[in-house]
Amino acid sequence: MNVRAVVLIAVATACAPRGSAYVDATPQVEAHTESQAQQPQSQSPRVPATFPGGWQYRAGAKVAFAPHAMVASSSIIASEAGLEILKAGGNAVDAAVAVGFALAVAYPEAGNIGGGGYMLIHLADGRTAALDYRETAPRGASRDMYLDSAGQLTQAGVIGRAASGVPGSVAGLTAALARYGSLPLERVMAPAIRLASEGVLVDSVLSRSIAGKQDLIAKFGGAETFLPGGKTLSPGSRFVQPELAETLRRIARDGARGFYQGRTAELIAEEMRRDCPAGIEAGRRAASGCGMITVQDLETYRPAWRTPLRTSYRGHTISSMPPSSSGGITLSETLNILEGFPSLPAFGTAGYFHLLVSAFQRSFTDRNALLGDPDFVSVPVARLQSKAHAERLRSTISPDRATPTLSLAPSPREGSETTHYSVVDAKGNAVATTTTLNSLYGSGVFVRGAGFFMNNEMDDFASMPGKPNQFGLVQGESNAIAPRKRMLSAMTPTIVLDPRGQLLLIVGARGGPRIITSTTEVILNTIDHRMSLADALSAPRVHHQALPDTIRYEPGGLDSPTMARLSAMGYGLAPLSNIGLVVAIKRVPGGYEGSDDPRATGGAVGY
Repeated sequence: MNVRAVVLIAVATACAPRGSAYVDATPQVEAHTESQAQQPQSQSPRVPATFPGGWQYRAGAKVAFAPHAMVASSSIIASEAGLEILKAGGNAVDAAVAVGFALAVAYPEAGNIGGGGYMLIHLADGRTAALDYRETAPRGASRDMYLDSAGQLTQAGVIGRAASGVPGSVAGLTAALARYGSLPLERVMAPAIRLASEGVLVDSVLSRSIAGKQDLIAKFGGAETFLPGGKTLSPGSRFVQPELAETLRRIARDGARGFYQGRTAELIAEEMRRDCPAGIEAGRRAASGCGMITVQDLETYRPAWRTPLRTSYRGHTISSMPPSSSGGITLSETLNILEGFPSLPAFGTAGYFHLLVSAFQRSFTDRNALLGDPDFVSVPVARLQSKAHAERLRSTISPDRATPTLSLAPSPREGSETTHYSVVDAKGNAVATTTTLNSLYGSGVFVRGAGFFMNNEMDDFASMPGKPNQFGLVQGESNAIAPRKRMLSAMTPTIVLDPRGQLLLIVGARGGPRIITSTTEVILNTIDHRMSLADALSAPRVHHQALPDTIRYEPGGLDSPTMARLSAMGYGLAPLSNIGLVVAIKRVPGGYEGSDDPRATGGAVGY
């Protein structure tokens, strides 16, 4: 199972820029409560959701309410780390950075310092900033690096040392703090260091995830830490990570240089060289499983501040990530297509899912063919986001028939799991962050002496354009491998403002390409179907990514008449458990509601 970690943070305190560190670009700026008391539901007008009788999440998500500030993430332990920082006087960015580092300790299967991600920051004064700290291909990477001597694609881009891109998480988190935070890095990282050195209690979910990946973990150096004595960590045991604690202390003391230079960088480079056969020609090193990341790759990594994407939908303002993320454009294009229908059919009907899937199908067709790293390819962002482009695509939708994906041409040129967290502070500053190792435990490679897993993000490139990756995505030349290039991502941290310009929703998800569809569906549930946050998160979801040309649906989420009608329209249908795991914070009368997805086990806290 592919795992991306998604973090959304909404913060309501004023974040004044205070300079940057370890980033050379200028930014483009245009939970349960502590008391665990009964939480009030939103008092805003809403439509009671009606779900199929057998739907397992019909009871709704467990929503927390807090009057001033909220943190929601995939780990209640990490959420509490963010709350600690907010209560210490930190702002939303301070809290988001604290959550990010805490997830590396408490949620090691997806939270990370060996991966990358995106952060969307919306300040109370109306400015929005987007930070891209996606991993990059090493300098020694090449277009055909994962092909064997017969020209066939190997698994080296998915498992093992050659699968890792240069990690960006530490550079991104420290850059965000340097520019918009208010507390010192040492204070913000204190909760994560404490958790690593004193230990966290293992829950059943972590224990099961380790058991499910124990062969991978043992193969690449993680057994001593995660499989002590050859056994999986048991629920209720205390998990102490002294090597990770030391790595975090180096970062807290020296900033990003404590990761990208010195001891940690040397340990990463040493791990990349481990077990590499002698005499392998340079062009075949990756296909043979040899790691490609060098100390120079680490020293030269930089995050990038980018101009946030912005679109309107039924009077609401939607801000999301631009490329190298594909999430913002694909979400915007989908919403623009659907906005042309004066109103959407009722939730749960075949008519609704037909329009939704048709929009996904068209936006993913453009995504797969045209998107890539904007520093390497020309991405027609303005045209793909335009209402005119959406109108043209909408005109190709039949009212009662499915459209075969292969009959859809991408827009002509002029692109599985994750963890997400959201934070909002008492002044209305909001942060949405999504971060990832790509697969569960990434490449499986554990950096011995440093205490963390490396990503396997190189699989997100089109290693063979036109061939599917591990998510089934069939991508084009724009996302081909090149040295120092960022691979395309589905991460979609998003912030929604209501028609008055006030914060409404901070949302994002984990789940590979299902991130885009699940985030879109929660937004539609909120705006079009007027669901409460609990219902918007728990409602059944569908997924379509153009290819394979099939509607994936959650078992029990579609009733028999709806499935029969969709089949009669010409759709193929296949079940898929847990289409995305969404984390969200919503502004409601008197405060904020926050929750992790009912399909997951994280949580929200606030004050």
